[in-house]
Amino acid sequence: MIKRIIQFIVAVIVLFIISYVPHDYVLNSKDIYLSFSLFSVYLFHVIAATIVYVIVEFIADKMPNQAGYAYLASVFLKMGFFVLVFQATVFANEQLTKPERFSLVIPLFLFLIIEAVAISKLLNSK
Repeated sequence: MIKRIIQFIVAVIVLFIISYVPHDYVLNSKDIYLSFSLFSVYLFHVIAATIVYVIVEFIADKMPNQAGYAYLASVFLKMGFFVLVFQATVFANEQLTKPERFSLVIPLFLFLIIEAVAISKLLNSK
């Protein structure tokens, strides 16, 4: 269990580095300024994905039949916390520009995909 958690954390950190650096470089090279911190958005997804995976790992260990429900609940809570944390910076603007929209959606889907793949492997092994 600990080995899988550490492997997931390493995978998430690698994904963070591989996706944040080019994303930030492209925005800076085209002089696109966001109304929020891109690093904060990526950091939120790193932390949230790790917490979701650890919760599902522990639930799958204790109650394997309930792990899928724990994942669904954790994803909804993660979205809710994202709205709460970034309410003042992201959702204060009436209209987000296209680069701002993409800068919110890209990390969301990247980390959601890595979460789903890791949790599906976990649930299939149980």
